[in-house]
Amino acid sequence: MSETYSDAFLKDILKRTRRVAVVGVSMNPVRPSYYVARYLSLKGFTVIPVNPGHAGEKLFGQTVLAGLSDIEGGVDMIDIFRRSEHVPPIVEEALSLFPDLQTVWMQIGVVNADAAAMARARGVDVVMNRCPKIEYQRLFGELRMGGFATGVISSKL
Repeated sequence: MSETYSDAFLKDILKRTRRVAVVGVSMNPVRPSYYVARYLSLKGFTVIPVNPGHAGEKLFGQTVLAGLSDIEGGVDMIDIFRRSEHVPPIVEEALSLFPDLQTVWMQIGVVNADAAAMARARGVDVVMNRCPKIEYQRLFGELRMGGFATGVISSKL
């Protein structure tokens, strides 16, 4: 299943989001879940790292939590780094714990139509098979590879 999202939709999500629970975060700097969480924290998002295998450890100034139920104060978005088949119970728990949840974001390669339908039925926006780091860089002019979004229009290389 492939969904398309308008740039305006993605930009709105990234602009309104302040607190992000990164579910399945890694402590390994070469893992995408690590550097995406790090990037978001450097961009001013409050990143709540969630991974039961690393609970109690520190990551980007935050304590890694064992689960969503350990988060105090709610979150605007959950960013899921888990295999697609593990997504429905995560979304179900997030919907029950966070009445003000705005977005369920599933990382590149993570797609679950049932979880998406569950979230959308509650009025929560859903993004699947995308990365907030990549979308942030693309939409806010930070991608520099190959000259894209450098803020300079030129025919010179």
